[in-house]
Amino acid sequence: MPRRCCRFCSQSFEPSRFHPEQSVCGRPECQKQRRAEYHRKRIAADPEYAEVVRDSRRKWRQTHSDYPQRYRQSHPAAVERNRQLQRGRDAQRRAQFLVKNNLALDLKRCSAEAWLIGPAARDLVKNNLASCQMFIFQPLPPTATVSPAS
Repeated sequence: MPRRCCRFCSQSFEPSRFHPEQSVCGRPECQKQRRAEYHRKRIAADPEYAEVVRDSRRKWRQTHSDYPQRYRQSHPAAVERNRQLQRGRDAQRRAQFLVKNNLALDLKRCSAEAWLIGPAARDLVKNNLASCQMFIFQPLPPTATVSPAS
């Protein structure tokens, strides 16, 4: 039987004589990808299968309701990473509001300059309709303070 190239790892393999149409090699990583791809396609194509999957996930969440708390307790690095990412998303949302808030005042007649200082300044590239002499300072993130020993 002629050898084939695996769709996932591009390695050459010999298909099973019982499944001559085989397009994925037998490596566990490739088989895992094949099963995941099949699962995603089946969920998209079969509403009844998708409902069974949703019910299964719902039941698991109900029986393991304390899982998120236990995960956060056992993975402090993941918790901190999520906090940092959320702070970034929050800052971007606030900066996005500033970008769109350029028609509130008619500052086009003022011949001064505007300076935005802080980490959100890079997100305001589109805010170029108004110029005025104004400084906007954003607070720095809180740092741990050490109290003096007495």
